[in-house]
Amino acid sequence: MKKIITLTLNPALDKSIAVPQLVPEKKLKASGAKTEPGGGGINVSRALHKLGVDSRAVYLSGGYTGKQFDTLLAAEGVAAVPLPIKNDMRENFVVLDEYSNAQYRFGMEGPQVEPDEWLDSLQYISEQDDIAYIVASGSLPPGVPADIFGQLAVIAKQKNARLVVDTSGDALKYAVQKGVFLVKPNLSELAGLYGKEKLGKEEIVTAARSMIRKSCCEIMVVSMGGDGAMLVTATEQFQVTPPKQKIQSTVGAGDSMVAGLVAALSKEWELEDVLRYGVAAGSAATLNAGTELCKKEDTERLFAEMKQPAVAAMS
Repeated sequence: MKKIITLTLNPALDKSIAVPQLVPEKKLKASGAKTEPGGGGINVSRALHKLGVDSRAVYLSGGYTGKQFDTLLAAEGVAAVPLPIKNDMRENFVVLDEYSNAQYRFGMEGPQVEPDEWLDSLQYISEQDDIAYIVASGSLPPGVPADIFGQLAVIAKQKNARLVVDTSGDALKYAVQKGVFLVKPNLSELAGLYGKEKLGKEEIVTAARSMIRKSCCEIMVVSMGGDGAMLVTATEQFQVTPPKQKIQSTVGAGDSMVAGLVAALSKEWELEDVLRYGVAAGSAATLNAGTELCKKEDTERLFAEMKQPAVAAMS
């Protein structure tokens, strides 16, 4: 059976708490403390596992935080390949102010990674056979070159694997320069790729198709927050908007969406349903507080609700 591999170069222990009200200079009583393994590709693998799809999570792990991370991920039943680094894995923090229902997210930079350490991740993937999808997701820690996903794109083509990229900044630009199967920018990231400061919704298809014509990707899925997402190929385009619901947290929604997309693609669904399932998984994650990802039952329910004809996007 062909593999799905996720790559996370800057994983993190995600810690979340809630406080009655965020007030400076006061000792605040926190509740609901939770610690979970996180980071782009890690969350994609965790969400895929929740959706009943197997994957293998490849990631850099170091220090005491790395050991705790490895234990937590193993407890969830996710197949993992931790690659050792000498420095401690980072921690991220999410604080919910219950009074205002505002969420504060603190993302750490990450450890310094040496060349032999990040090269191990590319070497591991290059040695694998029968890869269907590689998902490269998340930020890059200090020491990792911005073109690493571009290097991964070359390996993916050599392995006849489909590379899915969900990142930002220079890492995204280098990846699309080499050409990937699917890329998932938001509107701001797409504008940057297209060479503009901002994009209107009516410009999405034009901007996406310009990238596709340059062989930057085969499929582009543009996330639009509460407005759902748009999927664009050289010949098709679809937009899906999720049902209205009370949002508890947006942490992990993007990673859950990528997991939904990859899960549906791995089952060879039609692209309309691939987009619906991705949006359903992303929306399912917002139903949960803190850093929790999508649940299969919520994803399936939302997917069923959206099983009306997708609205054809404006060309």
